Amino acid sequence: MAGYFPPLGHNRKMDKSALFHLEYGLYLLSAREEKDNACIINTVMQVTDKPVQICVAVNHANLTHDMITATKKFNVSVLSESAPFSLYSDFGYVSGRQKDKFYGRTDIARSENGIYYLTDNTTAYLSAEVKNTIHLQTHTLFLGEVTEAVSLSDSPSVTYNYYQKNIKPQKKDEGNSVKKGYICEVCGYVYEGDVLPDDYICPVCKHGAEAFRPL
Repeated sequence: MAGYFPPLGHNRKMDKSALFHLEYGLYLLSAREEKDNACIINTVMQVTDKPVQICVAVNHANLTHDMITATKKFNVSVLSESAPFSLYSDFGYVSGRQKDKFYGRTDIARSENGIYYLTDNTTAYLSAEVKNTIHLQTHTLFLGEVTEAVSLSDSPSVTYNYYQKNIKPQKKDEGNSVKKGYICEVCGYVYEGDVLPDDYICPVCKHGAEAFRPL
């Protein structure tokens, strides 16, 4: 039966097929430190098989980054093609410093590490404990050993290209008017202006200037 896998000691669930859901796509990264928070990221990869370890890249400016740094634990919900744009906007447009992103949601549950994961519009979830960190200029790479892995759906995992073509609202043609600016290749946010500052942080997905390209 999809979604059920026998526990391996201490009620831990470890279905390695959940790792097959990891593609170049979009994911919900969640953490908990007194409160819950999450953000959309686009980098999750399996690094080793024994033990099973994954690596996530998180922007320094994100509250979730600070939570993982403090608690050394995180969850990854692998988003499916069925995820609506409202999910991306709910977790991308609102800062966790001002608002509880999970308030009122019914499509969430806590894994055995006590952190929320998405139960709907999700192909799998993975829980991990941080074993190593690498600090880069704009992001931190968290290397985590997987403590729980569960497949939730047979639906295809969303890829970035699918998100761009089928989920993100398309802008209407405004005639021949040409706007100068830059577009974030992660979430589609448009920065209007001649020059994008080197230290610019996307207000939606919190990626840095390296994620933008000229319009």
